[in-house]
Amino acid sequence: MAGLALSKIVKQYGTHTVLHGIDLTVRDGEFTVLVGPSGCGKSTLLRSIAGLESISSGTIEIGGRDVTALPSGERGLSMVFQSYALYPHMTVRKNLSFGLENMKLPRQEIDARVMEAARMLAIEPLMDRRPKQLSGGQRQRVAIGRAIVRQPKVFLFDEPLSNLDAALRVQTRGEISRLHKRLGATMIYVTHDQIEAMTMADRIAVLNGGRLEQYGAPLELFDFPANKFVAGFIGSPQMNFFDGTITDLGPESVTVSITGFGALTLPVDSSTGKIGDKVTLGARPNHFRLGKAEGRPMIEARLSTQYAESVGTETYIYGKIEGHDRTVILHLPDHVAIADSEVLDICIPAARLHLFHGEAGLSFAKKRHDGSLIAGAKAA
Repeated sequence: MAGLALSKIVKQYGTHTVLHGIDLTVRDGEFTVLVGPSGCGKSTLLRSIAGLESISSGTIEIGGRDVTALPSGERGLSMVFQSYALYPHMTVRKNLSFGLENMKLPRQEIDARVMEAARMLAIEPLMDRRPKQLSGGQRQRVAIGRAIVRQPKVFLFDEPLSNLDAALRVQTRGEISRLHKRLGATMIYVTHDQIEAMTMADRIAVLNGGRLEQYGAPLELFDFPANKFVAGFIGSPQMNFFDGTITDLGPESVTVSITGFGALTLPVDSSTGKIGDKVTLGARPNHFRLGKAEGRPMIEARLSTQYAESVGTETYIYGKIEGHDRTVILHLPDHVAIADSEVLDICIPAARLHLFHGEAGLSFAKKRHDGSLIAGAKAA
């Protein structure tokens, strides 16, 4: 296996720039997910790594070797596509072995690799079937098996679960995660689904408009987003946002005025703010609680509910805080009975709130759980 290093990757189509100088390092054996909205450049970046797209400038290294100018077949990669890309006239066994046969490997080694992949993916009973005789999940396992038998340095996955139904997606992402642990392989995985990213990745690279917004562990991105875009993209339901103004600065705190909340003092680094600056307050739906603060360091507000959704194990409440046009979402554990148009007291710990600079959208620095300071800037 091998690590991957991307340096200043630029991809242009004529005058249109798709990737704007991407720097990214994936450690050996790491599962990295490229995530972002449609059109952000994640699939283009993956195809550039694979050698299916030529880059305009920059360098790509795999295992310390510069492969920028090498064709796809010489980079030591295997790719699993969204569309499975199986040979319809070949059996599962033949689909798995065909690439190895073209590599002129000994028959004994081919058979051993094929049967080992089939065992790992529990597809031994399917070996004599053709793709049209398989379910979507079975086809995807065969596609993954075809990548495994090549024993690549790096595995690439291009939205491999998007054609599966919801239940099968959950099952298959678990299989891919277990496969990663078993192989200890370096894997690069593209998805638009941030839930997949959060549950599967060692580290997540969030892309937006062809730029790398933040790169880090899933909970790092969730708890300490570098900017408003990452904060809004990572987490489901999406973070709630409220506009406000800085009214006072302390040595390790910023006081802001937010309609509906009044004056709030937040435990963030004040060195990048000025009194009068426009800011945005961020609050995750799952950090709200019903009721008053009861003397704890909490922020209080009143929510006029519009409606609530309960799925038995959790409840989503939708409503508005006085002075705000945007709908606010609360995510509560367990079933909670809420009537339409009910007015609720709500609160949220001040330490759970996020503060972003108005125009740039960068986060004000705040402390990690271990007490170290994380800067509100783009991290690579």
